[in-house]
Amino acid sequence: MTRPTRLILASLALAAAATAALAQPLQLPGAQPFNAPGTQQAAPSQPGAPAAPKVPSMPAIKVAGEDAILGKALHRHGNHGEALFSKTATGYGLKLNLDGFQSTNLVEPCAVSFGDAPVPATPLGRPAGVPRYKLEAPICPIVFDVLDGAFLVVEPTEPCVVQAAQCRIDPRGLWGPDARTVAGQAKEIEKARGSAERAVREGYRTLTAKSDAVEQRVIAREQAGFSAERETICREFQREGQFGFCGARITEARAASLRARLGLNTEPKPASKPKPRPTPKPAPLSLTPTQ
Repeated sequence: MTRPTRLILASLALAAAATAALAQPLQLPGAQPFNAPGTQQAAPSQPGAPAAPKVPSMPAIKVAGEDAILGKALHRHGNHGEALFSKTATGYGLKLNLDGFQSTNLVEPCAVSFGDAPVPATPLGRPAGVPRYKLEAPICPIVFDVLDGAFLVVEPTEPCVVQAAQCRIDPRGLWGPDARTVAGQAKEIEKARGSAERAVREGYRTLTAKSDAVEQRVIAREQAGFSAERETICREFQREGQFGFCGARITEARAASLRARLGLNTEPKPASKPKPRPTPKPAPLSLTPTQ
C-alpha cells in the first residue's frame, strides 16, 4: 500500500471516530446516566415527598358470646317483661314473659308467658358478626342477636297478637339489665362505647375505600342514618340518657356487622404469653473438702 493511500485511510478512520463521539450525549459530573430510546428509568424519590395513600383498616373488637347473657335476667328496654337465656339438653333456650295490651283495647294491660320451661333457641350462625338465634315459639317467632349482657330482637318487624290471650305483645328492641345493674357498669360502658365508635368510623372508611362510586353513596347514606337508627332503638331504654347502655351495645353490634361485611375476623388476636424466664442452673458442688 502506498503512502498516500495509508494517509487517506487514516483520515477516514479519524473522521468516523469523531462522528461517533459527537453522536453521544455529553455526560457531566453528577448527571443522570443516558437512557437508550425505549428504556424507562424510575423517577428518583424526592426527600419529604408524601407517601402513597394507605388503605384504612378496621381495628378488631371483642364480641361477646352466649356466656355474656347466660342465666341473667334481661328486660325489654331494661324494665319490661323478663327473659332468661339458659343451657338445655340440646343447646340453648329462652324463658320469656312479655307484657302488652289487649288487642281489642290498647290501653288495657295484659301479659303473656311463653311457658315455664325454656323455649328452644336455634342457632343461625353470625350473619351480622354476632351470635344469632331463632326462638321456636309459634305464638311469636323471635330472632335475636346476642350482645354483651343484652340481646337485640331483629324479628319480628311488627308486634305479635296472641289470639288465645287476646294480647298484643311487642318483643322488638334491646333487652338488657335493669337500671341498678347498669349503674354499676357506668365506667365500663363509657369506655366500651368509645372503642366501638372508633371501630365504626374506621369500618365505614375501610368499606368506602374498597367500594366503587355507586356503593360509596349508599354507604354514606347508611353511615349518616346510623345515629338516627340507634336513637330510635334506644330512646325508650331505661335511664339511657344517664348511662348510655343501649347506645354502647348497638354501636358494638354495628362495628361487628361492618367487620363481617369486610370479611374480617371480629375477635382480636389473643395477647402473646410472655416467655418463661430460664431457670438459673445451680452452682456446681465443690468436691474440695472444707477445712
